[in-house]
Amino acid sequence: MPEQKTAKIFDLQGTSKGNVTLPNVFSTPLRPDVIKRAVLHIQSSRLQPQGRDPMAGKRTTAESRGTGSATARVPRIKGGSGRAAFAPSTVKGRQPHPPKAEKKILKNIPKKEAKLALFSAIAATARKETVASRGHAIDKVVDIPLIVDDAIEGITKAKEVEEILTSLGVNEDITRVRNSRKVRAGKGKHRGRKMKQAVGPLIVVVDGKGLINAASNVPGVQVTTVANLNTEMLAPGTHPGRLTLWTCGSIEELNKLYGKGASA
Repeated sequence: MPEQKTAKIFDLQGTSKGNVTLPNVFSTPLRPDVIKRAVLHIQSSRLQPQGRDPMAGKRTTAESRGTGSATARVPRIKGGSGRAAFAPSTVKGRQPHPPKAEKKILKNIPKKEAKLALFSAIAATARKETVASRGHAIDKVVDIPLIVDDAIEGITKAKEVEEILTSLGVNEDITRVRNSRKVRAGKGKHRGRKMKQAVGPLIVVVDGKGLINAASNVPGVQVTTVANLNTEMLAPGTHPGRLTLWTCGSIEELNKLYGKGASA
């Protein structure tokens, strides 16, 4: 059995108020390879299959006129115009290799491997060097892993959320996110994703409906429940070690769900 770890609990003013024993899941070895596969599985499951009508560009009576007329042998519509049709690279012609709806775009992963990836991503949030290597500003964060009193779930205003994050030393990471916001460099700016910004801290709660609405107005901050927690939230872009704030209740819920830790 791995040695159980303990962590400090902080109130909303950033003052230590005791310790908590972390679930065994926090002792899971770091597996970036498995985490990457799990994140790609989640991302690919959101993709919508697309394809072309098999008859697109083929609904024409165009036929090739053969040789002897000093013109290309592409199919041409009947009549005096002699306009080419049907063939690829012709106006309103078919595509040479169109996308097919039956293409396999889902990158599957075994259930045990997905579970190991989630456990490993959870454990990575408790490793200071992993969180720092991901680019988060954690010099003033009171502790890693960051565990806060359940009272934070009752917060309903964005201003109060920012004050609490400042008292916990997370405000530097919020500033980093604000400064990273910029216009995307490519064509994506014309396709509903004009702005691009860094990923900020994640807050894991048991319920916290009011907090979810309040934190949505703080740049880069995301709130989720333990029940909805997944590998992509903990390792955006397949990179583990997201700066994560856990409530005491979420730690207890983790212990109920994954108390035995990873079996692989």
